[in-house]
Amino acid sequence: MIALMKGVFPLSIQHHPLAYRHVDVFSKKPFSGNGLTVFPQSSGLPVQIMQRITQEMRQFESIFLHVEPSSSLVRASIFTMEEELDFAGHPVLGAACVLHEQMAENRQQAQWRFHLKAGTVAVTTQRQEGWYTATMDQGIPIFGEVASEEMQQQVLNALSLSTEALYRNMPMQMVSTGLPYLLIILKNDLEKAQIIHPDFEGLLAQLGAKFVYVFHLPTMEGRTWDNMGRVEDIATGSAAGPLGAYLVKYGQAQTGTEIILHQGSFVGRSSQITVQATGTSHAITSVQVSGDVAMVAHGVIDAVV
Repeated sequence: MIALMKGVFPLSIQHHPLAYRHVDVFSKKPFSGNGLTVFPQSSGLPVQIMQRITQEMRQFESIFLHVEPSSSLVRASIFTMEEELDFAGHPVLGAACVLHEQMAENRQQAQWRFHLKAGTVAVTTQRQEGWYTATMDQGIPIFGEVASEEMQQQVLNALSLSTEALYRNMPMQMVSTGLPYLLIILKNDLEKAQIIHPDFEGLLAQLGAKFVYVFHLPTMEGRTWDNMGRVEDIATGSAAGPLGAYLVKYGQAQTGTEIILHQGSFVGRSSQITVQATGTSHAITSVQVSGDVAMVAHGVIDAVV
């Protein structure tokens, strides 16, 4: 049991045990995929306490839920170790499967609506033999600015990459389905990518992006980090939707066909994300992102609120 000590926050103090579920997302089996802490009943927690609990759990992200009575509407807050996010993929998928386990255990399939800062996301969950599968509709992708040659070179330098690593005719571009990513398509040198810029977040902001996603097209493997380059994400659902839409737009995938993305091998946590776009390459009408979810552990935090 983890205890947050009294006096850390300038708030009224009372004993309030907080149940959590630990799951691994984008994997059928525990101890692979992207870990996540889900707090199914956490309404009323102050933002600063949710942030501190996330730091205590030390997952890449944690998600805090409030389920509306007699409804499939779920109000959710998502935190990384550093900040609250408007949207993230693997926390929503993982949380939906936890709700299926706890609130719809006798049903093969269930539907949920997650209300996030970026908007409302529809999620469908299915119970499998020993794990769950979740699919979210990330909606219509937004294609933003294409990097100029000068900006492209700055970004490559910041990632310790050269122009020779780029895949031809695949522009460096911001794409978003809720969280804006700068997408960089490589033909080689994925293993060399690392953030070495002192203000990478500021550099990305010039292109309207929050994070970068570097993708090796020959192996369909991607990588991303926090903007200080200290932590590599294992599997990134919020980047998978934009990337799937991008691949369709530039002729590397087709609508109505599953796109299988890989991530996490560089940190020993191989993960698989499935993406499918609808519409046409010129007018994508929605992007579906799916993944398996394995239940790993449960417990209670003895939080102070």
